[in-house]
Amino acid sequence: MRIFLIIAMLVFSLNAKSFFGNSDQEDNSKYIGALKDLIIATQKTRGLTNSFLNGNTTSLLLVYNHRENMKKAIGTMESLPLASDPIINNRATNISQSLIQLNRRALKNDASVVFEKYTELIEHTLMLAQTVSKRGSDDLSPLAGKLSVVMMEVILPFTEYVGQMRGMGSGIVAKGAITNVQEAQLLAIINEITNLSSSLLSQMRSISSRDKKHFASDLESMLVSIEEASKNYIALTNKEILKTQEIAFDADTYFNQGAALISLLIDVYDISNKVILEDSKGWF
Repeated sequence: MRIFLIIAMLVFSLNAKSFFGNSDQEDNSKYIGALKDLIIATQKTRGLTNSFLNGNTTSLLLVYNHRENMKKAIGTMESLPLASDPIINNRATNISQSLIQLNRRALKNDASVVFEKYTELIEHTLMLAQTVSKRGSDDLSPLAGKLSVVMMEVILPFTEYVGQMRGMGSGIVAKGAITNVQEAQLLAIINEITNLSSSLLSQMRSISSRDKKHFASDLESMLVSIEEASKNYIALTNKEILKTQEIAFDADTYFNQGAALISLLIDVYDISNKVILEDSKGWF
């Protein structure tokens, strides 16, 4: 009887973990980690390619570096068990083949066309991320399920809108001119970034407040940094691109400030994914 009481107390005290490991959740965690790497590498390739095609020749070497990062991420995705899912495999394969074809001709085409092509493929990759999350949702713990939704539906889209502003803005700065269409696009992106920043902060604070022991103590300061960095990047875009008579800012500096904001977002993404991975291990 005493042994059963001890076990019962242990079960209640370890409410977020099961006794046995969840291999499906572990597989999901690894796959969405690689998927994130692919999205980030594609975003950087898009932005740097756009900057190069608008006259910033120093960005060319980085273009090739991030293309290699795209290949590594795709290779990791293909090596994981989740890739055997027919729907996931079909969508991932189409994205991979399209990215390879686009990379081959990107530097020979018009900047705006190439930017839109990369953006379209990133959108397909974001949809793949949501497919992975939904098809594996039944295999996730409640905590992992909540985090997966935030990661797929808030953090990754957040990085994409910042990536669009970073890539488009650095191209505008490199060229020293902006079109009416680009101005409208940047204003729309700013609105999305503002909304996603608010959503990320509220959702992560809600989740972490209920399961404090699973999250790093500096999570709150990271969220505050994201909020401040978002506001600062929007302010920079307004000052140096949208509300200036002469665009003369440094393209690399503009790109790097956007990259710094994305890095903060990825830190929160990685922390969340680490929680999902740890939660998958169980106690036996």
